[in-house]
Amino acid sequence: MSGPSPIITFFERVDRFLDSLFPERQIHLRTEGRISFVRLTRRGQISIVLLLAMFGGWATFSTISFFFHDKLLATKELKIANTRLAYQGLLGELAEYQKKFTIITRDMEANHGMMLNLVEQNAALQKNLKTVETQLNSTKHDRTLVIAARQNLKEQLTELEDRMRRLATKNFVLKDNLDNVETDLQVALAERNKALFEGSRLHRNLKDLETRLVTMQTTEEEAVSRLTSRTEQYIETMERIVDMTGLDVKKLVSLETPVSSGQGGPFIEAKPDSKPASRLRSNLVSLDSKLSHWESLQDVMKRIPLTTPLNTYYITSGYGKRRDPINKKWAMHYGLDMGSKFKSPVYVTSPGVVTYVGWKGKYGRLIEVDHGAGMKTRYGHLHKTLVKKGQKVNFRDKIGLLGSSGRSTGAHLHYEVVFKGKTKNPVKFIKAGRYVFQDQE
Repeated sequence: MSGPSPIITFFERVDRFLDSLFPERQIHLRTEGRISFVRLTRRGQISIVLLLAMFGGWATFSTISFFFHDKLLATKELKIANTRLAYQGLLGELAEYQKKFTIITRDMEANHGMMLNLVEQNAALQKNLKTVETQLNSTKHDRTLVIAARQNLKEQLTELEDRMRRLATKNFVLKDNLDNVETDLQVALAERNKALFEGSRLHRNLKDLETRLVTMQTTEEEAVSRLTSRTEQYIETMERIVDMTGLDVKKLVSLETPVSSGQGGPFIEAKPDSKPASRLRSNLVSLDSKLSHWESLQDVMKRIPLTTPLNTYYITSGYGKRRDPINKKWAMHYGLDMGSKFKSPVYVTSPGVVTYVGWKGKYGRLIEVDHGAGMKTRYGHLHKTLVKKGQKVNFRDKIGLLGSSGRSTGAHLHYEVVFKGKTKNPVKFIKAGRYVFQDQE
């Protein structure tokens, strides 16, 4: 048999709730020894409560409207005053436009008077033309005077011919000067031959310098190639260390590398550079890109926790699937339990910023440090914390004391490594750190 439907049980619960709030009541009235009573049912009580609620809402709305009425009137009066000021401004602009219109009409009247004056001047010029015609007739008389002046010019021409003869005598003097110039040219030719000799000597020196430049270029290229190969070895070593931790190198570097700005344009193939040291420049460009990648890897390596949080320890429980130490059931363990002496100092395994300090449920006293690039470490079951939230910590700073707070069976440190919200096996990071410190030794 199927049980009661959820809708029926819901209405029954509502009915029971209303009965508990509004039970049936009786009001007893005693008058002259007689007792009478008024019966209040549940519906009547609900109706009275609803009427009282409606009356209270209406009273609240009326009170709020009364208080805000004055503010609305004040804002409207302010708008009316602003409108009046704008209207007065428009009247002022209209008066200015009327003044400009009167000035323009005055200027047009003045221009009309000037046109009338020009018409009168034109009539006067026509009269002057007639007088000029009369003067041209009078110039015929002056032509005779011009003929006499021509005779005078002929006499002046004869004088000029005499001057030309005197200039011919001066020409012989100039010829002597040309001889002197020829001797100067011979001297200049000798100096040119000397300059050619010096030029050939300089050309030989230039060839010597070019050979020296080639040797210097080869030595520089060898030095750049050695530096490039050493940089590639460093990059390969750091990438191998990151691979040992189980992290993806490309993701780590992409988190540290800033997003490049937009680029584009047509493709124009670059022609080979024929200038000296072109190959050296290309090698330097390649070296620069590898050095930038090496620097980004160095920044990433500074953020990866590659050391142990305790000076001396022994592993009491590893990372992964295990039997719970309290209820003996199979469970996942997302950290590394490290046993050591009670109140042993706990050190931060990489520089960063403290993001959490305090009691964290079954972790007990917990410290969480953000190292950047999506990397975090957690230190649980502490006896005492020595840092505050927001504090910057350096590599191997003392942050707490080992304890047994929270869900714990004894003194130990619960150590977690988190990357982008997912826990990682801390043992891999510790082994990679041993490899790094062996290389440094």
